[in-house]
Amino acid sequence: MSRDAPERAELLAALSGAFRQLSAVTIMFHQAVADRLGMNITDHKCADILSREGPLTAGELARRTGLTTGAITGVIDRLEKAGLARRAADPADRRRVIIEPNLRRLERQVAPLFDSMARASAELCARYSTKELSVILDFTTRAAQMALEETARLREGAAGKPPRTRAADR
Repeated sequence: MSRDAPERAELLAALSGAFRQLSAVTIMFHQAVADRLGMNITDHKCADILSREGPLTAGELARRTGLTTGAITGVIDRLEKAGLARRAADPADRRRVIIEPNLRRLERQVAPLFDSMARASAELCARYSTKELSVILDFTTRAAQMALEETARLREGAAGKPPRTRAADR
């Protein structure tokens, strides 16, 4: 056994705990943003997806979020009511509807809520070299892809199966 093994195991355990903490505080931050906007977190994140990725069909938005098409219909209704998105006919297929973000309104209403976080992120990034930032970007990009794949795997594996319960829960 390598002398580095215990140190690496401790570091990996600490990273795992830090990821869980980052995930939790990120969700809480986005809940606070959604609260300030008077919307729920799912609608807020769907608006975010639309603002980053551009117009999508309702089906594409459902696939990207894991929500049912029925749930996405409700999300789109609420985003339209808030003026953050609109339905438009797909020029290539009139049977399909494209959901277009209202980028001006998103910029005006949502972006200011991220100003402080952007400044704090810039200050944090200033502590790292360009090479370190490159490694952090690579890791973050790969971690996001991994999370997408694991989410899909969890959803696919859960289809039609009851949730597992621990013996202690029975």
